[in-house]
This record gives sequence, structure tokens and C-alpha cells, in this order.
Amino acid sequence: MGDIMALLPPFIRASRASRTARNAAAPHSAAGLPADDEVLLDVPDDRLGPALVAAGLGAYAPAAQLMAHTRERAEWEYRDRYVTRLASFAHSRSEWFEEWCAAAPRDPDVLLVAAQLAVERAWRSPARAELLREVSPLITAAAQSDVRDPVPWRIALDHARGTRAGHKYFGELWSAAVRRAPHHYGCHVAAKRYLAESWHGSHRECFDFADRAAQDAPAGSLVQALPTRAAFAYLTDGCGPEVPRERLDAAADRAIALSARFPSVDPWPAEIRNVLAYVLVRLDRHDDALAQLRLIGPYATSFPWDRLSDDPLGHFLAVREEVRSGPSERPPWRPGTGHGERAHSTDH
Repeated sequence: MGDIMALLPPFIRASRASRTARNAAAPHSAAGLPADDEVLLDVPDDRLGPALVAAGLGAYAPAAQLMAHTRERAEWEYRDRYVTRLASFAHSRSEWFEEWCAAAPRDPDVLLVAAQLAVERAWRSPARAELLREVSPLITAAAQSDVRDPVPWRIALDHARGTRAGHKYFGELWSAAVRRAPHHYGCHVAAKRYLAESWHGSHRECFDFADRAAQDAPAGSLVQALPTRAAFAYLTDGCGPEVPRERLDAAADRAIALSARFPSVDPWPAEIRNVLAYVLVRLDRHDDALAQLRLIGPYATSFPWDRLSDDPLGHFLAVREEVRSGPSERPPWRPGTGHGERAHSTDH
């Protein structure tokens, strides 16, 4: 992994310039935590890393092989995560992807990355709704290229949220998604986001959706973490009727059980553990938060910290230091932003 990280584009590596000597020298090892200067942001796994390195050098073949592998083996969770990262990279450096499109314009993997990229570009524009409507044919093409694949339907659900599509249309997309993969995490997250915007201020309905999905999913499914996403949205929203503390703790407990099923210090479950750590800190569950931070190791993720700060890595390190230092004198737990954070609306 060290050799790969040295070659990865700068936006993937964590910036260390802003870290102070005091933080770098903090005795994290005594708490079972890596030093600040060992923590990296959004580290790719061992399969995605080489594909990103090759793309950075202008070669698309490793990315094409990786995506074909996920499709052939129906590794839908990996496929969803990889297409998001590849599209984000193509947004900033497109030459390799343009060559891939020219070489295989009808390839299902090309069509999927193209659809994801088009939605991301439209989402960042002030004319979001109009541009999103124009990219609908790309999503349709990706969905038709492999009728087994649920990932185009996750993209379609994100598209529906951006265009403020009605509930009937959303229901049709959701039915098509769950027919292909009943417990696909990406589709469930996209659906929860749509519902959160439709039910803004009605967090209990979002919890109901997340709890039902988790109860129906296998114990090792990433969907077990969906209630924690609902808890994060509630804790950073600060509006709407109060959700009982017991429900927040139950969501965290479910995610703790899921986290225990994955190896420690592993990039695959890192985002789930980062979200869980935030929720546990907000619930003043210090020991549980520290346990998750040990499992996270050096693998910080942009989400959820980029919803709270313009410096997600710095925010993660600050929260980690607070947990490492032990409980401090804070007001009793309450919903809202907390920690002086700049919370964004929803967990987009």
C-alpha cells in the first residue's frame, strides 16, 4: 500500500501541511491509535488503488478490468463504490476516461461511469435540475446495458432527488432497484436521502425506513449501518421532532455489531466506522467511540467530516484527539450540531 500511496494523485492523499507539531507528537500509540501524520483521507483498497494510479498516468485498462470484474462476479457493493471514485477522478482528470469511451463506447462499465460522472457534474452546477434532466438518457443506457446491475438504479435514485421527482416515480425506481439487489447499500442510502428531503424535519419516518431495511437485511450486510446514517442526519439537522435517545443508541449498537464483522484497520468499512464514531461521540459514548477509532486506524474518510468542516481530515483528527484525551466537561447531550460544527443540510 505504501508504494501505491506514493503514486496516487494529490487529492487522494491526506494533506499534512496544516498539522501542528503538538498534534503530530501526541501520545496516540498509548491509546492504540496511529499518529496524526499516519492518518490518510479516503484511502482506496488494494484493487482500486492500482486502477487510480494507472488513470493518473493516463491508462484506462486497469480501471476497465476492475469494473468488468465487479460486473462479471456481481460484486455490486464494490462496483458502486468503485464507480463513484472513478467518476470523481474523471471529473478532475478526464483524459484516461475519454480514451476509454473512444475505445469501447457501448461497454456497460463505460456507460456506468459516464452516467455517474454526468450526474456529479450536473449536481455541482447552479442549474442542477435542468442539467440533471438532460443526463437521463445516459442513466437509461447504463441500466439497459446490464439488466442485473443495481448501480444504475442507485444513480437514478440520486437523479430523482436532484430533479425533485414525485413519489410515484421514485417508487418505480426503488422497486426496480430492490428487484435486482434487495439489500444493496448504495440504493438504500440513495433512497434514504430522497426520503429525507421529502420528509425534511420528519426524522422518525427516515428512522422507520432505515430500521425496517436493517431488520430485513442479513447480519453482515452494509444495510445494517443505515440507521446510523439516519442518526447522523438527525444529530446534524437540529430541527424537527425529537427522536428518543433509545432509538439513537439502538442504531449505534447495530452498527457496532456490523463493524465487529470486518477486519480492523481496513479501508472497506472505514466510512461506516467514521460515521459511527461521530454518532458515538455525539451520544457521549466515549469508550465505544475510542474502540471504533482504533478499528479505523489510519483510514479517515471525507464523509461524514466534510459535512461538518471544510477541513474533513483536520476535523477528524480534532475529534479523535478529544476522544483520546478522555471525557471533558460538556453540556448534557442534545440534538443539534454540537462541537461548534458547520453542519450541512441532509447527508448528501
